[in-house]
Amino acid sequence: MKRKSSNVQKLKNLFLKDKKVLNLYSKLEKAISRNKAVKSFVVAVSGGSDSMALAGLSIILMSKKKYKVFFVLVDHGIRKNSNKEANQVKKLLQKSGAKLEILKNKKKIIKNIQSNAREVRYDLLSKFCKRKKAKYLITGHHEDDQIETFFIRLSRGSGVEGLSSMSEKTKIKYGVSLLRPFLNTGKKELYYVARKTFGKTFKDPSNTNRKFLRTKIRELKKILEAKGMDSQRIIHSIRNISLTKDAINFYLAKSMKKLVKFKKNETVLNLIDFKKEPEEIKFRIINNIVKRRANTYYPPRSYKVVNLINRFESKKLKKCTLGGCLFEKRKNLLHVSREF
Repeated sequence: MKRKSSNVQKLKNLFLKDKKVLNLYSKLEKAISRNKAVKSFVVAVSGGSDSMALAGLSIILMSKKKYKVFFVLVDHGIRKNSNKEANQVKKLLQKSGAKLEILKNKKKIIKNIQSNAREVRYDLLSKFCKRKKAKYLITGHHEDDQIETFFIRLSRGSGVEGLSSMSEKTKIKYGVSLLRPFLNTGKKELYYVARKTFGKTFKDPSNTNRKFLRTKIRELKKILEAKGMDSQRIIHSIRNISLTKDAINFYLAKSMKKLVKFKKNETVLNLIDFKKEPEEIKFRIINNIVKRRANTYYPPRSYKVVNLINRFESKKLKKCTLGGCLFEKRKNLLHVSREF
């Protein structure tokens, strides 16, 4: 017990002396304090420098007894030594007085490994938050992740919603909100804090595997930077798109209230007035219905949503499924329920 408390004291001393560390600690503290009545939160840990920096900063918050903090790692079991690595991360946190819980993914992931693993991970993390009665899940996503997400979505033909990339606060499942306090922070800054705090971090081999799109985007980003691309201009563009998204969401909220009725077992959409809405609003209404009805963090692919809207409006379709939901047209109303 004395060793743990002395390690925590070492962290405190580090934070008081090091301006770089103190700056990130301040960002985390402000991001949490912006959300009123936060008594506890869950920290998603992977072993990478981003999440380890977040873990170290959260340990200090916890030691000040401001919040009850839970640390959790999801082991998908996809990589050969993932279990061993997870336990090494657990020991590192233990030395600093933090208890890490490891969640084992029992679902076998074969296709679309990164996207499916991400969906499973957030499902497990959301359920963990629910069990611990914590309404906030915090991740170490940073500025470099934001730029990569922008290019990935650009390559997929995303609209305003997708190109605005990640928000600092996002509602996910079971009433849980996802907080990303470091979206305006570079990866190098987080790496510095992680190394100062724990002395080591763990690398995910998939980050350099060229079969994954995100790896290719990272390579493209390096080439563009070498050619003179300014990352801060990309971030500025993302912020501008995000402001546009906020304006659209303001209009969307009014349209949702007018056109959509959420009932216990189904959602009903007024198709007559729905047809009068701009295309972007139609698209977002269907997305919102699917996410809420299917209780999912990720909406369906854009082209599938557009295809569904076109087919129902052309009267060629009476019944179909999308994103885990059953859509059924009855006269001038569209009834949406869970598929199973």
